[in-house]
Order: sequence, then C-alpha cells, then structure tokens
Amino acid sequence: MRTSPERCTDRFERYADRHPRVVDTVLVLVLMACAIVGSGLTRPGAAPPQRDTPVLIVMGVSCLVLFAHRSRPRTVAVVNAVCIVVVTALGYVLTPLLLAPVMAAMYWLTTHTGLRTARLHSATTAAALMAASALFDPTYASSPVPRSIGYCFWLLLPLAAGSMTRLRRAYVASVQARAEHAERTREEEARLRVTEERMRIARELHDVVAHHLALANAQAGTAAHFALTDPPRTKKILTSLTDTTSSALRELKATLGLLRHDGGPDSAPLGPSPGLALLPELVATCASVGLTVTVATTGEPRPLTSGVDLTAFRIVQEALTNTTKHAAADAAHVRLDYEESRLLITVTDDKPSGASDAAAAGPGRGFGIMGMRERAHSVGGTLRAGPRPGGGFEVTAGLPFPPATPDAAPDTTEHPTGEPA
Repeated sequence: MRTSPERCTDRFERYADRHPRVVDTVLVLVLMACAIVGSGLTRPGAAPPQRDTPVLIVMGVSCLVLFAHRSRPRTVAVVNAVCIVVVTALGYVLTPLLLAPVMAAMYWLTTHTGLRTARLHSATTAAALMAASALFDPTYASSPVPRSIGYCFWLLLPLAAGSMTRLRRAYVASVQARAEHAERTREEEARLRVTEERMRIARELHDVVAHHLALANAQAGTAAHFALTDPPRTKKILTSLTDTTSSALRELKATLGLLRHDGGPDSAPLGPSPGLALLPELVATCASVGLTVTVATTGEPRPLTSGVDLTAFRIVQEALTNTTKHAAADAAHVRLDYEESRLLITVTDDKPSGASDAAAAGPGRGFGIMGMRERAHSVGGTLRAGPRPGGGFEVTAGLPFPPATPDAAPDTTEHPTGEPA
C-alpha cells in the first residue's frame, strides 16, 4: 500500500505530464521570487546590496532559460552556472535563494541525462563558484572550507533528488512493463486454451459423427442387400440402424451440450463421458454390419482417469471405424494389456494379405489416425498405426496410468513368509 506522499507525487507527475507548461511557469515564477529575495540579503554587519539592473537581468535569464530544461538540459545547466558565477563576481552572497535556479537546473539535468553527466556539471559549477568567491569575496579567505562545503552540499542535493526520481520512474516503468507482459501472457494463454478446447471438441465431433455415420452407412447398405432375400435379417439390421442413429444423436447432443452448459439451474445435466465400459455396445454395433470383434484382456484391470478412459474408448472406436470403412476384413481383434505403468491397446484386423491396403491409405484421406495420435499425446501416451507384415492393419496405443496417491499406497502388511504384501 502506497503512502500519502507517494500518492501526492503520482498526482503531481500525472498533472505535469498533462500540463507541462503550466507547471514550468509556476516553478519559474517561484524561482524568480526566490532570486529577488536572495539578492537583497547580505552578510551580517554589511550594508545591503543594491538590487541593480544587471543582477536582476542575470537572475531573470537564469530563471527564464529553465523553460528549455526538457529539450536542452545541458545548455540550461551551463547557462545557470555562468549566471551564478556572474552574480558571485558582482559581490552578492550565495544563499540557497540565489542558488535555487541552478539547483533546479541540476535536478532536471540528473533526471533527463543521468547521474554521471550531472556530477560533471555540478563539480565544474562548484569549482567555478569557489574560484569566483576567492577572487571577488574578501571574506572567503577567512573560512574557505565551510564555504566550499556549503557550495558542494547545495549543488549535490539536487543530484540526490534527481537520482531518486530516476529510480522511482524506472521502478514504475518496470512495474507497468511487468503488468503489460502479464496481461499479454494471460491473453495468449487464454487464446491457447480456446484453441486447445476447439481442437478437443473437433476431435469429439469427428469421432462421434464419423463412427456412427460409417456404421449407419454400412448398415443401410447391408439392409439393402438383404432386403429381398432375407427380410428377417433386414429388419434386424434396420433396428440396429435405429439404435446407431439414436446413439449418434445422444453423443452429439452431449458433446454440443458442453458448449451450452453455463452451470445455471436451467442447464441440462451433463452425462458421464464414454469409456471402456461401453466396449460391449461398440462390439455389438460392429457385429450388425458383419464385422466380428473379439476383445481380450490381460493383466489386472486398474481404474483409469476420465481422460484416459475416454481416450482409450475413442482410439478403439476410431480404429474399428477405419476397419469398417477401409478394410476388406470380416474380423477384428481388440487387446487390452494392463501393464505395470500403462495400458497397452492393440487393434488389428484380419484383412487378407492379397487385398489392397485401403486402411493404410486412410490417414492420407482423413484425420482418423491423426486424431488418435493427438488424443494419445494429450494424456501423455503414444500411438503407432500401420500395415501388418502378414496383411491387415494394426493400431497400438500406450496410455499411462494415473500416478499413485498416498491413499492408494501399497499395503505393507507382512505375510507369514515375512515378505511385505
């Protein structure tokens, strides 16, 4: 939390940025008043100096030239140094009131050019003042050290103030730069998340629409083939076609419902995502179009996260869809291997070795294998797809299991043999 002086300084700087001429005019008038008052002061016991025209002109020039401090700070500092030396040569006492214009010039020189340049000008001005006092002030020889220290103090004071102002402005600029960078980063991150969400929804829509439309097309073609020769089978296929289209509508509604769900009380509840538990329904649907699918499981099944479970189901679904569309095969095999740290999914078909490798050409004509690979990578897994040496096509995906939590740590109870469980 900023203090009251800091807030006042911020307000003054903002006002000075908006109205620089007004601020400069007020400061110059104040400095001219200080110079006029300072020109009437004298040493104790001495007669007051005459405010003659030369000293007023010199001090007026030193104050008026301050209007150019923003564009020519070095010139302003040099002119003020010459004017104060002239005033010293005229026999006036160098009080802080007379030094005020040159102190203001040194302050602005520090803020505009830097501390190194201001130090050089201040040291030169102090040396010139000490030399002028030694030549034209008879009392300087009685106390040269205190007078010299006084000159150096009053000329170094604006350097310290100017350095603090530069540091403060640099700090404010860095804070603003960090804030702008954070804002840009948030915007870029938001755009990246929107892009990723679009890709995820696009994959979902592709998997849902492509799978069910491919099966519906195959079922419709099979029903047309047996319409005259086997009416009971045709009726069974058409019933399966109805189930396929209904399932497609349900999944499509669930996917698009994510875009409309705002968490309000009127929003429709979201159903669970598909997973490997729906494999029997997927196998039954493929059987209705003449593709026999066998599922084999090895190892001890382990619970999967919702993302990995959905990814596993979609990979199996897409692989069987490609088999249905592109491969001249009557059977496909799905193998689920629960290994130590991953679930290995293998989907193969029994396409004859002499048949044309249409399944291999699938990636070039669509985004099925690309979508499967992106899904596997999104959960930290891998995927390979390609023709088998003896004929057919194979898709292999390795999906990692979720890391073990402390609650799921293995039991360390010892068995009678003395070994931990």
